[in-house]
Amino acid sequence: MRARYDDIADWYEHDFLAAQQGADLLELARLLADLLGPGSGPCLEIGCGTGANAGRLRALGWTPVGLDISWGMLGHASARMPVTQGDAECLPIADGSLAAVVTVLTHTDMPGYPAVLREVSRVLRPGGVFVHLGVHPCFCGGFADRSDPAAIVINPGYRDTQWTTASWTANGLRDKVGATHLPLPDLLNEFLAAGLVLERFGEGGSPTPVLLGMRTRKE
Repeated sequence: MRARYDDIADWYEHDFLAAQQGADLLELARLLADLLGPGSGPCLEIGCGTGANAGRLRALGWTPVGLDISWGMLGHASARMPVTQGDAECLPIADGSLAAVVTVLTHTDMPGYPAVLREVSRVLRPGGVFVHLGVHPCFCGGFADRSDPAAIVINPGYRDTQWTTASWTANGLRDKVGATHLPLPDLLNEFLAAGLVLERFGEGGSPTPVLLGMRTRKE
């Protein structure tokens, strides 16, 4: 995965993000405000990519710190926040040291996401918050044809746990780096298995949600 993102880092920064022209089509700012909320001190962003969310976290009062496995992506992110290269399945962070962790549109990039959730639980202090903003399992994936935004077609495959490069478009990420899919119940159960308490939910994107957001807390 590191190599795949290294190969597309410049395209992602200069073409993919630039094509959005600063628009928040997935309502990330609203979801972060609702699910993470205002705070202070460091907030770790797992899979920070090129650092596109740093400004949104700062607007809420947090000090963003980014972690990503791809040096190519971090080359762009380092201009936006402090960063470190690392594997999210083995975070280079002390137990119980963070009040807040977020991840945005990354879980499909991580076949070992259950291990990532266990690491998040380990590094959060009691009462700490983890916000997951991820591709919506029900409406996105290799099984979902979104070529007509007004009529999403869900083909067979939703119930299968799989990794695939299948995509309805050649202008996005999934045909280039692939994606891992977990059905919604399996994804939610992994949060519980990691010891994270589900607190609040949200969706982003219109007219059919692209994003599923969750606020969880370590007891």
